Amino acid sequence: MTMFAQGPKRGGLVVALVALTAFVVAGCSTGFLQPPPPATTQGRETQSLYEIVFAVAVIVFVLVEGLILFAALRYRRRKGDDSLPPQVHGNNVLEVIWTAIPMVVVAGLFFLSWQTLNSVDAVSATPQLKIQVTGFQWQWQFQYPNEGVTVVGLPGKGPEMVVPVGETVQLDLQSRDVIHGFYVPAFLFKRDVIPGKTNVFDFKVDQAGTYSGQCTQFCGLFHWNMVFSVRAVSRPEFDAWVQAAKATPAPTPTTAPPASGAAPSPGGSPGPAATLAISAQNIAYDKTALEAPANTPIRIDFANNDAGIPHNVAIHKDSPTGESVFQGDIITGVATVTYDVPSLPAGTYAFVCSVHPNMVGTLTVK
Repeated sequence: MTMFAQGPKRGGLVVALVALTAFVVAGCSTGFLQPPPPATTQGRETQSLYEIVFAVAVIVFVLVEGLILFAALRYRRRKGDDSLPPQVHGNNVLEVIWTAIPMVVVAGLFFLSWQTLNSVDAVSATPQLKIQVTGFQWQWQFQYPNEGVTVVGLPGKGPEMVVPVGETVQLDLQSRDVIHGFYVPAFLFKRDVIPGKTNVFDFKVDQAGTYSGQCTQFCGLFHWNMVFSVRAVSRPEFDAWVQAAKATPAPTPTTAPPASGAAPSPGGSPGPAATLAISAQNIAYDKTALEAPANTPIRIDFANNDAGIPHNVAIHKDSPTGESVFQGDIITGVATVTYDVPSLPAGTYAFVCSVHPNMVGTLTVK
């Protein structure tokens, strides 16, 4: 009798399974489980494959679960019925059917996947626009070799890749240091950015708009800062953007106002500037300790020897995250610049690269 007391619980389980099946089917029909709308031609092909695979999965789920529920309800043990149902051992027809159907389904999905993969990975020999993408800790650089334009991300401001709508864009992905991941959700596509290897892929944006992107590989402490955007515009707008970018002059070094509480030099005017020299190479400063006299202007001769990578020298009170007392302009190597730093009171300061916060050193003013 204890066995039959479990009947209501079994009924509740059946109801739950039926409700779950209805929820999945409803989600499929209403778009609840759909991926983001694709923004590229390649993305549409990926979405089409996804929809086919998902539809097959739903059919298999409903068929299998339906048969399980049917068998559980139709052949359940009833009160007073202690006899075993007829036992069937071996059925060649059924064996062939449930072996052949999965083989056909898997073969069909394999063919569709192979066809879609070949189409999405196809690389044009004559793309209408080429962009060299460089990932580094912890930003992105977009270089347009034929247009003579380079865009580099800055701390707190990811770079923007501008592309024309309806044209084939080819990206060459390279890494300066560790593995990064180039991912734009609206493209339904991700490709790793690997040191020593150039990954190439094409895309064609269908509609104008701005699409966010990010690095998908945990590449270090400031991985979160590796964001970017892709802005798709008409060809005339793209040409105008190129001309404006080429006409924009490179920033010239600027100096920050004197630090709060800075004392004037003896006699009421600053003395001759003290000159310091520092360089950056392989994403590191060549010096981690500098000294300068107090209450005297400081001149820093900075050489960025990392080709294609932006660096600068910023000075903070006490620690790399302390109060900013000087912010040097960011320059992309190979290049040199001279920073004029206002006089500082005696104390300990940190100098740091604003783009690569792992590049730090100590400036002792005494």
